[in-house]
Amino acid sequence: MKKAIPIIFSFLFLFIQSFADNGLKRKKIIVVWQPSHQTDTGKDFSEAETCNAIVEAAMQMKPHFKEYKVWSIGNENVHHNNVGSNTAIEHTSAIIDGKISGYAYELQEANKKHPKVFIAVHNNGGTKRNAVWGYIHYGDSNESENRILAARLIKAIAAATDLENRGVLLDSTTGRNDYRCKSTNKLSFYSLDENINTAPYRVLLEIGDNAVSRALLTSTEGRKKIGEALKQELADWIAEKNFE
Repeated sequence: MKKAIPIIFSFLFLFIQSFADNGLKRKKIIVVWQPSHQTDTGKDFSEAETCNAIVEAAMQMKPHFKEYKVWSIGNENVHHNNVGSNTAIEHTSAIIDGKISGYAYELQEANKKHPKVFIAVHNNGGTKRNAVWGYIHYGDSNESENRILAARLIKAIAAATDLENRGVLLDSTTGRNDYRCKSTNKLSFYSLDENINTAPYRVLLEIGDNAVSRALLTSTEGRKKIGEALKQELADWIAEKNFE
């Protein structure tokens, strides 16, 4: 029995050390969240407020990575700090009165953090669908993995709510506005463009319709439920990837 005790303690030490090592690896993962800063979407509805609440709920839930939020709302040093489209040149890449846009500011701040994962959170509008959509960047080097990540995130959100899972789409298919990726010359989301965003894994989520899904999106419980489902699935994906 005396010989068995040191062996047991050795196994216990190795188990604790392995757990600690995994914890350290997890803490090295940097995640940047970009809630919408749009306050002009929907009558008596603030997409910025809704998406920020979802992101805050996600960031507050364990496990905690190195997580940062980039948000331009209220920043008077940029233009379109609380309105604008993620697919319009005027609202993203244009310099107006010597100022960069709110989107450009957010992406500059995100890149400074050198994130492994970037997640933009938006609400949809005018779809008349109580649903959730995932978007990824066309022609991206990690397009297939980003599709998997986006699919998992929206599936988790749909399972936690009454939102319909409408699948993952390419940003080049939206037909919105005029911002184009310089690598493909296709319409794209500024926040997902690899020439703008240096994170290797980048997804944009459109969560709910600002009219049809209003009850869910404006409730404290609904926002918390969405944020926590999002965080849990992200954590599971990160654990499976076993990033160094």
